[in-house]
Amino acid sequence: MQQKKIAFIGAGNMAFAIIAGLVKSGYPAGLMTACNKSNQARREQLRAMGLNVDSTNRHAVELSDVVILAVKPQMMAEVCSEFADVDFSEKWVISVAAGISVARLEQLLPTAKNIVRTMPNTPSLIGEGMAGLFAKKSVEPTACQFAEALLSAVGGCYRVETETKLNHIIAITGSSPAYFFRFMEAMQQSAVDMGFSEQDARQLVQAAALGAAKMVVANPDLPIATLRENVTSKGGTTAQALVVFEQNDLTKTVDQAMHAAIKRAEELEKLL
Repeated sequence: MQQKKIAFIGAGNMAFAIIAGLVKSGYPAGLMTACNKSNQARREQLRAMGLNVDSTNRHAVELSDVVILAVKPQMMAEVCSEFADVDFSEKWVISVAAGISVARLEQLLPTAKNIVRTMPNTPSLIGEGMAGLFAKKSVEPTACQFAEALLSAVGGCYRVETETKLNHIIAITGSSPAYFFRFMEAMQQSAVDMGFSEQDARQLVQAAALGAAKMVVANPDLPIATLRENVTSKGGTTAQALVVFEQNDLTKTVDQAMHAAIKRAEELEKLL
């Protein structure tokens, strides 16, 4: 990974996860500047890690080679207005904000030629992320490689060829941790209703979920359907539970939920 001066505009949880991953992988903390105006504790945390902390977004941008836009989507226009007249022609811009299209970023930063749009997910906070990445074909390959290495510091990265597909990635990996959390939440509640304590129910459910996920990872050549079948004895308890899922058309429900996420991502692009 090339060593560039990086400015993080916004240092919330996602940006902090990337920063921590970079530091852990050996990237020089002194080459990174973070801007976070609202969280004193976070600024002190970043200083302790060896980063430069700047309260002025414009100053940080001017001194950087790479600008990582990590502010809330609804704040993007206001924040970019602080440095919209800075010359971005030699800088790389990486956005981790949902719902902000490349076209919109080009409007906000007129001189920017190399914009990479990414969509990380919350497991990045523990180094288990899977992010989507999109860039126009005109973007320098080295800028894309840098963004991929950046995201790989907190998990993995999947590059898509069209920006539309990035909205699909949002449904598949960006939003999906919440799907699994909701399923686990429902299992936990059912266990509590059976008489288990909330803590015991959680431990049982999270252990089962982690084990199942690890089995998928450990058997890349086996279809997930086969792993399910291996647990399911004909006429047994698992089979009976799965019958209930099928009666309630779980596959269709999941598909509808994922397409609802995609639709909302497309709506947000128009709003922001």
